[in-house]
Amino acid sequence: MAQVSRRRLAEYLRVNHAGERAAQTIYKGQLAVLKGHEHEAEIQHMMEQEVEHLETFDKLLNEYQVRPSLLDPVWGAAGFALGAVTAAMGPKAAMACTIAVEEVIGEHYQEQVEALHAADQEPELTKTLARFRDEELEHRDIARDHKGEEATAYPLLRKIIQTGCRGAIKIAEKL
Repeated sequence: MAQVSRRRLAEYLRVNHAGERAAQTIYKGQLAVLKGHEHEAEIQHMMEQEVEHLETFDKLLNEYQVRPSLLDPVWGAAGFALGAVTAAMGPKAAMACTIAVEEVIGEHYQEQVEALHAADQEPELTKTLARFRDEELEHRDIARDHKGEEATAYPLLRKIIQTGCRGAIKIAEKL
């Protein structure tokens, strides 16, 4: 059974904190543009869950004595811009953004859950990550239900957003 090193655990916490910073600002950007839209309540609900995730990672960074990403302000600004731009393209594009982001984040959390479970390490953290994974995938499903896959140029939009997310993950783990 391979152990998850202290360095790798720190990377998990740092990147998850950065991701949740971006996620809650994506929804803030969407709400800024789609205020009063019929999907506003669902977007608000998803944002509130992301805020809870961010607050949890704030506490975990302190508990494990891990520094946040040096690019923390960038993740927040980039998230807001992504949310606002896709919402400006229309509600379906905003939902397409949610699908794309939450698929990547769901996979990302799943990899961490599997690694910690296989190493029989950090059972409480593993439970938290599994719950957050499930909530992220719930967000993906909400966005699918709201026709995100019908957005103009959906495959291209999805690929661009997911490529950006995967790149941001690699950067945030280290910086």
